Amino acid sequence: MIELLNFFETLVQTLKDVLPILVILIGFQIFVLRRNIPNLKNVIVGFGFVLFGLVFFLLGLEQALFPIGKLMAQQLTDPSFLGIPDPAIKGHWVAYSWVYLFAFAIGFSTTIAEPSLIAVALKAQQVSSGAISANGLRMAVALGVAVGIALGTFRIVSGTPLSYYIISGYIIVIIQTIFAPKIIVALAFDSGGVTTSTVTVPLVAALGLGLSSNIPGSNPLLDGFGLIAFASLFPIMAVMGYAQLGEWMVKRKNAQPEGE
Repeated sequence: MIELLNFFETLVQTLKDVLPILVILIGFQIFVLRRNIPNLKNVIVGFGFVLFGLVFFLLGLEQALFPIGKLMAQQLTDPSFLGIPDPAIKGHWVAYSWVYLFAFAIGFSTTIAEPSLIAVALKAQQVSSGAISANGLRMAVALGVAVGIALGTFRIVSGTPLSYYIISGYIIVIIQTIFAPKIIVALAFDSGGVTTSTVTVPLVAALGLGLSSNIPGSNPLLDGFGLIAFASLFPIMAVMGYAQLGEWMVKRKNAQPEGE
């Protein structure tokens, strides 16, 4: 009974959130464009799928993904697992190697499965006539997110300020933007945005909050958030680096005399 009540509460809240979007789209179609909505039946059915899909997704986050992320963070930071005394945990950042490895794996796997990234990668391959590989782009973005999340967990463990990493990262991005192939720059910045979507954000946020809640001296509000910023920043560097490496390899191949 409680679960059913929770379902209807989430359904009502989701309907309130989605309704303004629906009103704007229908309003512009009818009052501005002054045209009937094509395939009205399909639109209604699709809206129903979106509504119930969001409800089940939110319920899944609350009942599965968030608890799993917090539980994994709690287990990985347990003093008995780390093998160090409780009072000294803060200074033993090396002992958290499993945390960094888990963060890397979570960042990579969730990004590879991110629907928005798959859509962007396929579209990029289509409009570039195959010059940009969809799988290559996904791998580059996933590696960027994985490195970013791992570095973000190190920041939480070590307690260093978030601004140091973000400012340094964007300085690198600015330098890369100057030298990277122009065809990839806009796509690289978009790739940083599509990673912070339905699959990646819930697990990464739960991991950050779980870590900061279980590391002595950490403040969940100050230290728990910020991992999403790493997940947005490092894919930009990774995609432009991927393009720069590919350009360098092509130039090196063309520079070699024939027959070598």
